[in-house]
Amino acid sequence: MKDQQKNQINQPVSKDWHSKEEQDVKEKNLTANPGDRITDEPETIEEKSQQIAVDSPDITGDQITVPTYFVVEEPDGEQKALHHVKDAEEISDVIREARVDENGNRVWW
Repeated sequence: MKDQQKNQINQPVSKDWHSKEEQDVKEKNLTANPGDRITDEPETIEEKSQQIAVDSPDITGDQITVPTYFVVEEPDGEQKALHHVKDAEEISDVIREARVDENGNRVWW
C-alpha cells in the first residue's frame, strides 16, 4: 500500500470549488460584475480612468473593452468621472449634447 502511494502520479485536474482558498465572483453570489462596483475609498480621476468594467470577446470574437468610468469635460472645463452604471443617464445626456450643434439642431454623422 505504501508503495502505491509513493508511485502515485498526480495529474493536473480541476480542484473542487470548496477546496480553493478564495471564492470566485459566482461563488460569492455578487449581484454585480467587479467593474460595476464602486469602491468606498476616494479615487482620483486618473485612477478611475484606468479601471476596466469589461474586457472580453463578444459573440463575434471581437475583443470588447469598456471603461468603468467615462471621463467627460464640464462646460466650465472641469473633468468629471461618470460611472458606467450609476451615471448611465448622465452619460446618455452628454452623448446627446455632443450630437447637437450651437443652434440645438441634431447633428448626424
